[in-house]
Amino acid sequence: MTDASARPRVRIHDLDAVVVGAGGAGLYAALELKRNLGPEARIGVISKLYPSRSHTGAAQGGVCAALGTTEEDHWEWHWFDTVKGGDYLVDQDAAEVMCHDAVETIINLEHLGMPFNRTEEGRIDQRRFGGHTRNEGEAPVRRACFAADRTGHAILQTLFQQCIRLDVAFYDEYQVLDLQMPDGPDGRVTGVVALQTSTSEIHSFRAKAVLFATGGFGKIFKVTSNAHTLTGDGVAIAYRRGLPLEDMEFFQFHPTGMYKLGFLLSEAMRGEGGFLVNGEGERFMERYAPTMKDLASRDVVSRSIYQEIAAGRGVNGKDFVHLDVRHLGAQVLNEKLPDMSGFIRTYFGLEPLTDLVPIQPTAHYAMGGIPTDIDGRVLADEGGRAVPGFYAAGECACVSVHGGNRLGTNSLLDILVFGRRAGIAMADEVRAAEAPVADRAAEAGVTTTRDELLARPDGERPAVIRAELAEIMFSHCGVYRTAALLGECRTAVRALAERAAHVVVQDKGRRYNTDLADALELGFLLDCAEATVASAAARTESRGAHARDDFPDRDDVDWLKHTFAFRDAAGGTPRLAYKPVTITRFPPKPRVY
Repeated sequence: MTDASARPRVRIHDLDAVVVGAGGAGLYAALELKRNLGPEARIGVISKLYPSRSHTGAAQGGVCAALGTTEEDHWEWHWFDTVKGGDYLVDQDAAEVMCHDAVETIINLEHLGMPFNRTEEGRIDQRRFGGHTRNEGEAPVRRACFAADRTGHAILQTLFQQCIRLDVAFYDEYQVLDLQMPDGPDGRVTGVVALQTSTSEIHSFRAKAVLFATGGFGKIFKVTSNAHTLTGDGVAIAYRRGLPLEDMEFFQFHPTGMYKLGFLLSEAMRGEGGFLVNGEGERFMERYAPTMKDLASRDVVSRSIYQEIAAGRGVNGKDFVHLDVRHLGAQVLNEKLPDMSGFIRTYFGLEPLTDLVPIQPTAHYAMGGIPTDIDGRVLADEGGRAVPGFYAAGECACVSVHGGNRLGTNSLLDILVFGRRAGIAMADEVRAAEAPVADRAAEAGVTTTRDELLARPDGERPAVIRAELAEIMFSHCGVYRTAALLGECRTAVRALAERAAHVVVQDKGRRYNTDLADALELGFLLDCAEATVASAAARTESRGAHARDDFPDRDDVDWLKHTFAFRDAAGGTPRLAYKPVTITRFPPKPRVY
């Protein structure tokens, strides 16, 4: 038997490219890397989870493209809806790329084996979704391509199978904890350092290019549709390395989360004809969005729900309203919406054919994240300088195609279009790059962090601090915000970070130590919360998902710009910088639905 002390402290893996995250963005990037570099290319995908458990699989309602299979549609209409939906904080050149590429991307996905629902003529079926219109807001349009209400699951399985076919290497249940940047934030990224969950061993993955596709950070909030693992790891790692985070103040609250649970009831239920009613049985969205009604953009619907509750029209005086899908009938509910109908039956004990469903807004999606260009290259500053060898795509990235508020179904489109583009751009860089230089300091730093956490004899449990963080963020930095609330939140987050420096890992073992993972994730959550609150406190206007009671109007004179938050290495308040929004075709105007 080999003596454990004789094993290497850090295990080394030499690859051509590393993808961190096995959701839709990461898998499509890995697929393009293999396609472009050939079968001999060493492409590795690292994931905290098995790929089939990635959060892309939770996306339900659809992925949008102006195919026009069921009625007239044009990609320019989609482009306008994306810009308007983002409350004009969208970079219009990036949104143009996404909406134009959407049609080709969906057709390519179909050719990879994606099992879309079909019309009677055999074409890809499409349904309505919030904020998607014809001719710049004239009326709703069917633009969401779907696979029942399991669209993300079908995308994930399709891309995973293709990656397996091309012999992409998978490193499942590894938690990436740092970037390798031997020359600091001004130098090249040459790999990542990760902890293997099953053994707590440290692994160094050295590569010519790295892509972060690590998802969002919704677990900073108490009520969220996000999985337990969405703790902002990649976002926080970039932040700690001196790189900026863009537009962190914009976090979308989806209007139809299951009351108290946060599980999502997709917009597809309203796209198929469901609607919201208040405690008086009134269909209230006609009051707030007379044209689009229940299919207005998500930020508008979420705020409308809270306004109904504030006016005393919640159900039985409580903080929820109802979703009514009773009239849709058994065929629609059981064939087009089977998963969500099952959620309602399982978790509420209600029958959607006969019962009203209690819902409340739930923290759902980060519009902000690691700034990138349209090919996924990470930007080092507000001036647009790219970080050599470093890419990001999906929810952890900010292109920015979502601006202040993401349209439904644009999330799955984002991961496909920009995951694919990032993979192609990475392949070009890998061909030209020299062999990567190891970052010994990063390897040693991660090892020291692990050892210190496991050796600490006592302290506070991470779960306690995590619960307090989620509570204060939901109540003080949620759908509605004020200077007073944000000030209290900032003070609380800073105090929680001080406590987190002394957490204890009660499990001292090395095998599947989830206590250790929780302690590491807590630090990432706190970093994401810090950048979010600082950015929100500075933006003295209401735009998209960022709603200030004390500054209720959108201010295009002072705030038509992106926020860049830089971490203060000494633990002080983050430094904020700004860059203008790119406007090419659609001048800002009031949003009316």
